[in-house]
Amino acid sequence: MANLDKQFVIFIGKKIREEREKMGISQEQLGKLAKMHRTYVGMIERGEKNITIYNLRKFAVALRLQVRDLVDFD
Repeated sequence: MANLDKQFVIFIGKKIREEREKMGISQEQLGKLAKMHRTYVGMIERGEKNITIYNLRKFAVALRLQVRDLVDFD
């Protein structure tokens, strides 16, 4: 993965964690809301896994956000 791509994956993970923490919910709770396993949520938040657009949308819905709110990377 190219450096800029890796930075973007890390950025999205941090954004998801930030929004989850704003809601005051655990990774397990977010996983249930998004219909994903807690370990997958953790891997995404740490930037260890590249997220698909489909799963990005599931996170956005669970966090009550628009996808664009999670990917605004300037």
